[in-house]
Amino acid sequence: MQRDLVRDGLRFKLAQRYREDPAHFLSLSKQSVDSPLAREIVAELRNEGHVEEEVRGTIRFTPRGYDSRHLRQLLKLITPNRNRPISSRLRNHSCGGPGVDRNPP
Repeated sequence: MQRDLVRDGLRFKLAQRYREDPAHFLSLSKQSVDSPLAREIVAELRNEGHVEEEVRGTIRFTPRGYDSRHLRQLLKLITPNRNRPISSRLRNHSCGGPGVDRNPP
């Protein structure tokens, strides 16, 4: 269960970043980079062709990863009310997983 939460939380954050700018990488927090579970999930996503890793802890979706059916289903579950801003929907949803530093140093 925790594994699914971490994976789905990471995929959701990657999808947000991809929507903003598909060329931009997402920097994982130190907690995520140090987490064996998070590293394993990143490795699986990379091996499946869903993400590419610039350097350790800096990843982005590939077009294949963003277009995956599982991600579309996840986004529908998390964002059922499209009239509300995404930020308020995120505050009200606990997608779990390690934190992501959106503004790395």
